[in-house]
Amino acid sequence: MAATSMAAALAASLPAAPVAPTTTVPTYEAIPASMAKVIDIEADIPLTCVQLDGLVVSKIIKHAREAPSTTAHGLLLGLDLDGILEVSNSFPLPHHGGDDDDKSAKSIARHQASMLRSLKEVQADDSVVGFYQATTLGAFFNQTLVDTQAIHQDKLRHGGIVIVHDLSQTARGNASFRAYRLTAAFMDAYRKSNFSTSSLINHRLTFSSILEEVPLKIRTNPLLSSFLGKLSASSVSKESEGTPESGESALGRSFSVLDLGSGGVTKNLEQMVEAVDNYRTEEGNLSYLARQIARERAKADNYIAKRKEENQARVAQGLAPLPEEDVSRLFKIPAEPSRLESLLLLGQIDAYGTSLGGAASTGLVKMYAAKAGSEA
Repeated sequence: MAATSMAAALAASLPAAPVAPTTTVPTYEAIPASMAKVIDIEADIPLTCVQLDGLVVSKIIKHAREAPSTTAHGLLLGLDLDGILEVSNSFPLPHHGGDDDDKSAKSIARHQASMLRSLKEVQADDSVVGFYQATTLGAFFNQTLVDTQAIHQDKLRHGGIVIVHDLSQTARGNASFRAYRLTAAFMDAYRKSNFSTSSLINHRLTFSSILEEVPLKIRTNPLLSSFLGKLSASSVSKESEGTPESGESALGRSFSVLDLGSGGVTKNLEQMVEAVDNYRTEEGNLSYLARQIARERAKADNYIAKRKEENQARVAQGLAPLPEEDVSRLFKIPAEPSRLESLLLLGQIDAYGTSLGGAASTGLVKMYAAKAGSEA
């Protein structure tokens, strides 16, 4: 009886069993028939194009111009509709050059969460569809860009995209925006963290097959087009006689087109030489590691061959063979090094070469024109 009363007291002291809540079936509004083929809920429609809003273009150019370095980057917001990724807004991410990597990552994460929360409160687009990166002279191949894009392709719908903005082209009067995403072959090797020689051969990876370009177009609404037209239109000053030639644009005069571009070619050559030196250093390190691996494997092979000979001799003498030992414990054979850095450096060299070819050809034409004008 005492045991029964004690159990009853313990049972009474325990919290009551939770009552199973009644499950309410959620109700959804039916998608109109006219939009059923356009709204891609399951992300089944592949992306065919990226559409940048004019506001996003202006914000990226402004951020890249005002950034303290050429590492300006930020997030892209929008939605995908009928195979078109419409980027309607963006915001920059802070740059912490001298801070610790861990502190910098936490600060960027807090800023990103705060911005997305604020955009959601004001009923603005808060769906991340990718990020943008400012670069110079077309060299955007680096480990940071690859890692960030790989995370986006695993987490975002349709994988997300990266918009690369070339500062050097914009300085010459040509706003350069290109959209990229990582290829399926590269993502497979990246998930396995295997960029050995055999993996590169199996996946057929080269520096040109790391990224694939997505067609990109820029959309401007009538209000923005009117504003840009007003800025570029000439306005007649009161002191002038009213002739169109005497008017001035609100943007002011620009003589950047008269620059021969010799400074850009010099800078491009310096960057290319630096990239080639880095590539040679990386290849030297890989060659050293390859020789070290070959030496350790040769030692292991010699040990195995010697053990086989000893076992054969013992068997001939009627003795029991020696037990086989784990060679990996006796010889520390290093793993084959990753060749991803070499691929990225080759991509940088190719980008510098392409940029140098365009800048040199344009500069050559300007020099001939300047020479002809001086002789006239």
